[in-house]
Amino acid sequence: MNAFGIRFVSRMLRPYLESPTDRNHALSVTVKVAIGLRFLATGKMQLCNGDDFGVSQPTVSRVVTQFINALTMPQIVARFIKFPRSDAEVRLNQIGFHAIAGFPGIVGVIDGTHIRIVAPSQNEADFVNRKQFHSINVQMVFDHRYKIIDLVARWPGSTHDARILRQSQLYQNFENRTISRNPHLLGDSGYPAKPWLLTPYLQPQPGQQTNYNTAHKRTRTVVERGIGQLKRRFHVLHGEIRMDPTKATKIVMACGVLYNICKIGQIPLPDNDGSNDEDDDEDDDEDDDEGGDEYDNEDGINAARMSGTHYRQHITTTYF
Repeated sequence: MNAFGIRFVSRMLRPYLESPTDRNHALSVTVKVAIGLRFLATGKMQLCNGDDFGVSQPTVSRVVTQFINALTMPQIVARFIKFPRSDAEVRLNQIGFHAIAGFPGIVGVIDGTHIRIVAPSQNEADFVNRKQFHSINVQMVFDHRYKIIDLVARWPGSTHDARILRQSQLYQNFENRTISRNPHLLGDSGYPAKPWLLTPYLQPQPGQQTNYNTAHKRTRTVVERGIGQLKRRFHVLHGEIRMDPTKATKIVMACGVLYNICKIGQIPLPDNDGSNDEDDDEDDDEDDDEGGDEYDNEDGINAARMSGTHYRQHITTTYF
């Protein structure tokens, strides 16, 4: 994060980070922010002290906790990670996604990514994912500008992507049709096919179904690149977070807030360090749930009785 970003975050968090007294040697808000950012950028507490800040390791740990807690206060998270609700916001996303590969009505692309954590002392087995390491399974939705518009970071690594979605507020919002224009999400075959969630064909037929899958893959690269950019900015998400799951989830949320601040402020990514902008922890697609619930869509047809797979076929024959 550049000097502009540090000043912005310092002003925003001043009420939460400012020392209550004027005692000697109290750290300034800017120094606290710099220490917190250094930890998230490197993932290593020992790189946050020494000559740069001149503070002890216990002080670094205390400051990092204070910084993370401030960034993940509900009012801060809601300010920077929010799903588009108005007609104009949804339409802007639909236009942006359509320009990528011709997919209609897409408001966001969804995927899960695993953030490695140290083995927790409680419910350890729940955090072992399919690749046999301990993790938090994080649900993320990006818009066409690579901004995070939904982030759920509280589920153990063994939890299926589809279950995380079913238990989320996002799922309820789509099922209850509370989002303007009744748009679509786009996700991989680890998610159930629904009239509001477009997934790929597992065995596409030549022609329109293959065209659909090709456009689907091109559009879905937004979430893969978005997750890759997030991890590139904050290397704490690349390695193993050596904290308990509750603190680890807060770190993920804090990185999401800062990532969107960087997007809003057009703060460039760090210089290429050998990593790329693709998610390096992409899971193989899991079994597709071919069931879909009923849903009315704005697509000009009565979709109320159409399953997710039937609606997907309608989209395929109409647009591809």
